Amino acid sequence: MSDAGRLAEGSLFRDKTDLFIAVAVVAVVMMLIIPLPTVLLDTLMALNLILSLLILLIVLYTKKPTDFSIFPTLLLVITVFGLALNISSTRLILTKGAAFDGRMIRAFSSFVVGSGGTEGLVVGFIIFIVIIAVQAVVITKGATRIAEVAARFALDAMPAKQMAIESEYNSQAITEEEAIARKNDLQREVDFYGAMDGSSKFVSGNVKVGILITVVNILGGIIIGSVFHGEGLSAAVGTYVAFSIGDGLLSQFPALLVSTATGIIVTRSVSDGTFGEDASTQFSRDSRIYWIGAVVLGAFSLLPGFPWYVLVPMAAALAFLAYRLGRKQLRQEAAATRKAAEARRPKEDAAEMAPVVPLDPMSLELGYGLIPLVDRDKGAELLERIQRIRRESALDLGLVIPRIRIIDNMRLEPSEYCFKIKGVDVGRGKIRMGYYLCINPGGVQEEIAGEKTRDPAFGLPALWVSEDKRADAERAGYTVVDSASIIATHLTEIIKRNAAELLGRQDIQAILDSLKTDYPAVVSEAQKSLSLGDIQKVLQGLLRERVSIRNLVAILEALADYGPLMKDIKDIQFLIEKSRQALGRQICLQYAGDERILRVLAIDPGLERKIIDSAVTTSSGPVAALEPALQKAWIKALTRSIAAVEERGWLPVILCSEAARHLVKSSSDRELPNLAVLSVPELSQDITVEAVGEIKLET
Repeated sequence: MSDAGRLAEGSLFRDKTDLFIAVAVVAVVMMLIIPLPTVLLDTLMALNLILSLLILLIVLYTKKPTDFSIFPTLLLVITVFGLALNISSTRLILTKGAAFDGRMIRAFSSFVVGSGGTEGLVVGFIIFIVIIAVQAVVITKGATRIAEVAARFALDAMPAKQMAIESEYNSQAITEEEAIARKNDLQREVDFYGAMDGSSKFVSGNVKVGILITVVNILGGIIIGSVFHGEGLSAAVGTYVAFSIGDGLLSQFPALLVSTATGIIVTRSVSDGTFGEDASTQFSRDSRIYWIGAVVLGAFSLLPGFPWYVLVPMAAALAFLAYRLGRKQLRQEAAATRKAAEARRPKEDAAEMAPVVPLDPMSLELGYGLIPLVDRDKGAELLERIQRIRRESALDLGLVIPRIRIIDNMRLEPSEYCFKIKGVDVGRGKIRMGYYLCINPGGVQEEIAGEKTRDPAFGLPALWVSEDKRADAERAGYTVVDSASIIATHLTEIIKRNAAELLGRQDIQAILDSLKTDYPAVVSEAQKSLSLGDIQKVLQGLLRERVSIRNLVAILEALADYGPLMKDIKDIQFLIEKSRQALGRQICLQYAGDERILRVLAIDPGLERKIIDSAVTTSSGPVAALEPALQKAWIKALTRSIAAVEERGWLPVILCSEAARHLVKSSSDRELPNLAVLSVPELSQDITVEAVGEIKLET
C-alpha cells in the first residue's frame, strides 16, 4: 500500500473513532432518561466492569501520568456511564420487582448475598457498607487530597522548572528542540494535575450518590412491593434488598477499580517506569531484608499456637528469595568493579580512541566567586540577560548568535570572567560581587570616593562603590551598573566586535536553506556565480563594519547583479561595496540623527588621491599602504577632526568616494576601529547630508 493510501486509511480510522466516541458519550447521557431492556443492561454492565479493569491495568503499565492524558476526561465519562447504568437498573428493579430478569445483578446478588435468607441479606448489606466505607474514606478521599496537593505543587514549581530548562539551554546542556519538548511536557504535566484536581471530585461524588441510590432502592422497593404489588413485607424485603445490594455492589465495584486507578496515577509523579518495573527494582535492592523476614517468620513458627505449616513454607520461600537476590547483587558488584577497572586502565592509543571535540563557538568562563550570577536558585539573572542579548543581536545584526556555553574555570581568579570564541580569549574582566561599577559619562557634578578601575567593555575610567553609596553615585551623575549588567554589556560589545568570526559556512548554508522557501529565485541566482565561501566573505565584510545583514534578500540581489561581472577572479571587496550600496538607506539611518540629518567629514581631494594611489593588492583585497610619515600625519589629522565633531555632540562619520572608502577604513582601522566610513553611492535621497568639516594634513 502506498503512503497516501495508508494516510487515507489512518484518517478514516480516526474519523470513525471520533464518531463512535461522540455517539457513545451522547448515548450515555441519554441512558439517564431512556429505559433499557435487561439484555442491553447486562451487556453494558459487563462493559462497564471490563472498562474499569482496563483503565486500572493501563494505569499500572503507564510510565508517566501524562502519558495517559485523557484519564481526567475518561474519569468523567466512566462515572456518568456507571451512574446511568445504576439509574437504569433502579428503574427496572422497581418496576418489575420479583420478575426482574437482569442476569448480571441476579448473579452478583446471589454470589454476595447467598441463599441464607435474612442472614444472607444482613451479611451482604454489611459487605456493601464495608466496601463503600473503604472506597469513600480511604481510597477516594486520599486520591482527592493527593490530586489537590499535586496540582498546587505542580503549579507553584512551574516557574522554577522553566528557569532550570532555560539554564540548561543557555549552558548548551540541551538543544533548543529538547528545551521546547521539556517545556511542553512541563505544561502538559501542570494541565494534567489541574484537570485531575477537578475530576477527582467526580469519584467522591459517585460514591455518595451510589449510597443514596442503594438506600432509595431498598426503601422504595419495600414500599412498591408491599403497597402496589401486594407482596408481604418479608417477601418485599427479600426481593428488593437483595437486588439493591447486588445492584449497588455491581455499580460500586467498577467505581472501586477506577478510584484505585485514580489513586495510583496521582501518586506516581516521581516515577520513570511502570508500576511493575518500579516494584521489581525497588523490592530487589537488598537481600538482607528478606533474610531478616525469613528469620522472624521462623521464630513465630516455634511459638505455641501459631500455624507452623503456614509460617515455615513462607520463611523458606523468603530465604530462597534472599539467596537469589544476594547472588544477583554479587554479580552486579563484580561487573561494576570490572567496568571501573577498565575505565581506569590507560588507553594504548588515546588519539585514535578519543577524537578531537570541536571548540565551542562562544563560551563564558567564570571564576568560582561569580557562580551565583548563573545559579538558578539565586535568580540566574545573567542567564536571562544572555538570552535577551542573543535575541537582540539577531534583530540588530541579522546574525543568530550560537548558544554561549557557561563554564566555571578554577584557573581564573574568583572574581574574574573570560569570553572565548572558538577557544581563543577575546575579552576578560573582574567583578566585585556586592559592589556597583560607576562610570562617568561626562556630566558628573561631584566626584565620589571609590576604588578606581576601568569599564571592561570600553576601557572607560570607573569606580567600584558599595551598596550604601549607590544612591549618592546616581545623584552625582554617574552611570551605575550592577555585576550582571557589566558582563552583559561586555558580551554585547564583544559580539558586535567579533560578529564576523561567529558567522561560519554552515550558518550561511542554514540561512540560505531557510531563505529558499520564500525567495528561491534570489538564492538560486546568487549561488550561480558565487560559492558559499564568497557569500560568507561578503557577509563577514559587512559585519566587520557593524552593518546588519538582516536584509539578506537585498544583499543577495546585489551579489546576483554584480557576481557575474567578476568572472574567474572575484573581487570580494567590490562585492562588499555593492552590497553596502544596496543597504544605503539602512546604513545612513544607522548614523543619522533624529531629524534624518547625516553630519559628515569630507576628505581633502589631494589627500584622498594619495590614499587611493597607495593601494596595494593583497590576498584579502586592496589595502592602503601610506608611507610612515604620511600615515602618521593622516591619523593625526583624522583624530583632530573627529575630536572637533565629538565636542559638538555629533557622531563622526567620514564621507568619501567609492574608490577610497575601503582604503580610508583600512588605513585607520588599527587606531580607530569603530570609525564609520561611508561612500557617496551609499547616500540615500531621503537623508539630508550636512558637511561639518574637512580633513586636511597640517602644512
